[in-house]
Amino acid sequence: MVAARPVNQSIYDALTVLQHRGQDAAGIATSGPDGLRVRKSNGLVRDVFHQRHMLHLTGNVGMGHVRYPTAGGAHTAEAQPFYVNSPYGICLAHNGNLTNYKELADLLTREDRRHLNTGSDSEVLLNVFAHELQGRTTGRATPDQIFDAVAAVHERCSGGYAVVAMIIGHGIVAFRDPNGIRPLVIGKRETDKGTEYMVASESVAFDILSFERVRDVRPGEAVYIEEGGVLHSREYSGEVHHTPCIFEFVYFARPDSIIDELSVYKARLRMGEQLAGQIVREWPDHDIDVVIPIPDTSRTAAVQVAHHLGAKYREGFIKNRYVGRTFIMPGQAERTQSVRRKLNAIDLEFRGKNVLLVDDSIVRGTTSGQIIRMARDAGARKVYFASAAPPVRYPNVYGIDMPAASELIANGRSDQEICDLIGADRLIYQNLDGLIRSVRHDNSAITEFDTSCFSGEYVTGDVSPEYLRALEAQRSDTAKSHAAAALMAGAGNPGDGTSTPGTTDTAVGM
Repeated sequence: MVAARPVNQSIYDALTVLQHRGQDAAGIATSGPDGLRVRKSNGLVRDVFHQRHMLHLTGNVGMGHVRYPTAGGAHTAEAQPFYVNSPYGICLAHNGNLTNYKELADLLTREDRRHLNTGSDSEVLLNVFAHELQGRTTGRATPDQIFDAVAAVHERCSGGYAVVAMIIGHGIVAFRDPNGIRPLVIGKRETDKGTEYMVASESVAFDILSFERVRDVRPGEAVYIEEGGVLHSREYSGEVHHTPCIFEFVYFARPDSIIDELSVYKARLRMGEQLAGQIVREWPDHDIDVVIPIPDTSRTAAVQVAHHLGAKYREGFIKNRYVGRTFIMPGQAERTQSVRRKLNAIDLEFRGKNVLLVDDSIVRGTTSGQIIRMARDAGARKVYFASAAPPVRYPNVYGIDMPAASELIANGRSDQEICDLIGADRLIYQNLDGLIRSVRHDNSAITEFDTSCFSGEYVTGDVSPEYLRALEAQRSDTAKSHAAAALMAGAGNPGDGTSTPGTTDTAVGM
């Protein structure tokens, strides 16, 4: 954020509404007359920042981040933003994953002579940007020099990434990968002291601060906001191919956000319509008595399923809102343990009924199986299960925690085999064409999405079977458990090369 007043409270407030994007760690960095101020640690936003920290975070320019780790452990050293002191001093936060992380890390240490403290690809991205900017400047950096450095980053880096960087004494730089896989949005607010700007992963961050949503950062585009409040932008001159991540609309984003001119809420409504149509076509004589959503993400789709099927809609599960999102917990043990703490069934809505449970997706399948058992324990006669997304059969390599094919219940299995494994009486999946129609409906300019976890087609074109095998060895739940155990035993530390490439999620860069 670049503002005419202190930004610490605004960044804190924005991070609280984006807490769903990461619950492992949080960080804020600010810059002003008192210099650079940083506070970051493991935990939720409310736990990381106390009054003494907020008072310390002075300055009218700043950025914030919440971490969602898809690799490594919960190391404070990998909390963001990251910082390098040359040139100028740069703080950077990153949402996504670099698919050529290892090659970049080797080049940085061997040829660019830069030191890496962690195994995070966000730190690698920071050092690539810093190296490219340093080679183009002698005095104060100009917008053109900054944009040239970003263009060089695009030439060197591959994968999905949305980046926010604060150049001390200059302003905020934000850019998005040439495929626009990860989201990034620009907002502004007019005040009596001038125009204030911010960028964020989701537009919902603007709402709480009364910012106007201006537009999305375009694929490959770089935006530079000077400390004085002047905004510059430059399109990427290389090849761009807009393929935003469709899983943002299925699960990750808040329903009240707009991403790439597409309403997440409307997309989920249409997912329910498409799913209901599929149920009617495949199962015209269904005996569904009641439709019950798995809170919270699937609620919007489930309402539409019930409406179009002519069945009752009921809230059969009550969610404990003080338990984090199960999918983004680091490790299967944590996910499994949290399900019973997270949900409780209302027996009256299940007893003696044929129930259709609707969820946004089925990834590992263990949570689905537990929920089905809860429905049976509550007295359901039959339990059917519907997914608003297609089967997740392939790893995601662009910043969603699905790194290991062996951990995905749909990988190498038929729908009936999955149905048997989770213990449902019938399983219905949304088909991929229906999902794409649901999301794309309002924006004909977007012709394709990154659907790699459903289709196995990777838009960057550099994901080989060898890469996927190496990724699974590094980032599976088993690998994470071993790395955590080694760290606890004193066998390594986050900076000695024992940690694995860590993807984190930039909730908001301001």
